[in-house]
Amino acid sequence: QVQLVESGGGLVQAGGSLRLSCAASGLATVTYTMGWFRQAPGKEREFVAAISRSGASTNYADSVKGRFTISRDNAKNTVYLQMNSLKPEDTAAYYCARSRTLAALSSSGYYDVWGQGTQVTVSS
Repeated sequence: QVQLVESGGGLVQAGGSLRLSCAASGLATVTYTMGWFRQAPGKEREFVAAISRSGASTNYADSVKGRFTISRDNAKNTVYLQMNSLKPEDTAAYYCARSRTLAALSSSGYYDVWGQGTQVTVSS
């Protein structure tokens, strides 16, 4: 059974940092592009970051460029999202997902397996 489990969310003050983890089971992350998305209450799910299978290529939403870093450890079947300089507008549930594409694409339609999400709340 393919499963993605996110962890690392929590409550942090503006300007603080968090590192999210996405642990995969039932699949080898090395064979998939992986992405992070987020959804705030009352808003649509939006792309945050993606990383290619080898990790050589990454893609970020403009809103997080320079603040967030996506990385992966294929030996551990885990993908990470380091979030620095957090802002209240980063508050959302964060989801990781896998894609069968080679490129680190931003459209959620390319992702076919999703985790349950982890909540990130940034206070002002």
